[in-house]
Amino acid sequence: MGQQSPPTDNKGVSVGKTTAVDLGPEIPGMQGRQLRLRVITVDPGGHIRSHSHNDWSEIVYVVQGAVTEYRGGPASEYRAGDTLWGNTDTTHWIENKGTAPAVIIVEDIFKQP
Repeated sequence: MGQQSPPTDNKGVSVGKTTAVDLGPEIPGMQGRQLRLRVITVDPGGHIRSHSHNDWSEIVYVVQGAVTEYRGGPASEYRAGDTLWGNTDTTHWIENKGTAPAVIIVEDIFKQP
């Protein structure tokens, strides 16, 4: 899959353990936001769709395998132990070009639906 045609769907992605904390009662001005942690597995050949972070920030930690991230410039590869992030200026998508599942931990401050 090339950078010219970012995917609009997820493929080979499973979300495991998810934990969330409502930040409204915890921090003034954070009503409607939650601190969320998810464990996500991206199968070989799988991808996380193109998305923007207009209203939430995230930090991603690669636990196992490797993922390739596309942000409009040259692709970047992240391996176990690496981190990547997204903020209000970020539109990106991620794929697993390897032969083993990639496991990532995603922590974000998310606007509750």
